[in-house]
Amino acid sequence: MGKRGPKPKKIIDEKWTANLAYAIGLLATDGCLLKDGLLIDLTSNDREQLSNFSKCVGVDFNIGNKLNGKGDKNLRIQFKNRIFYDFLLSIGLTPRKSLTMGELAIPDTYFFDFLRGCFDGDGCFYSYWDKRWCSSHMFYLEFTSASLNHVKWLQKRIKVFTGVGGHISRRKKKTFFQLKYAKKEALVIIKKMYYNPSVVCLSRKKLKIDKALKVEEKQQKKYLQ
Repeated sequence: MGKRGPKPKKIIDEKWTANLAYAIGLLATDGCLLKDGLLIDLTSNDREQLSNFSKCVGVDFNIGNKLNGKGDKNLRIQFKNRIFYDFLLSIGLTPRKSLTMGELAIPDTYFFDFLRGCFDGDGCFYSYWDKRWCSSHMFYLEFTSASLNHVKWLQKRIKVFTGVGGHISRRKKKTFFQLKYAKKEALVIIKKMYYNPSVVCLSRKKLKIDKALKVEEKQQKKYLQ
């Protein structure tokens, strides 16, 4: 009999929590699994994003630098761990996940923590004054993926939990899909994602949402006067 290799070491607890679900959301958007070497990579321009990931999985990872195809510098966390890598495979993440990802095995209890991680990774929020209507303040919440199957799954799960449908679009000459929610529908999801002031999140995106909601609150007060 040949010698057995060392037993894989567990560095991240795979027991589901709100923080783990959020971290999985980040990996599902900004992360990737490399086929060779069981390597897990999380790349972001936001140091806070990577710090949040470390906090959520309970490991103080080193944050390094990474050059993209254009020569621009990004930040990243990169590590190897067979146990956590296999866990990610078991819930539906795969190498080249951006094109192949579909449904993920996320517990219902932590779905909106996961969704908040997806939003902080590849999501978008914007607001504006609609000139077509007097004093009409609009805002939209978007989730983005290169995998149509994954976007359809997100839409389906959000509909189950909130009753709102949203719509999926694909910009011309773009290789990604957008799941978009306008105003009233967006507000329902926002309340679910930020159900507690202390949830882990990317502060700049939360600040943008908070500013838009304050404007909306003022507008609603005007209508009631």
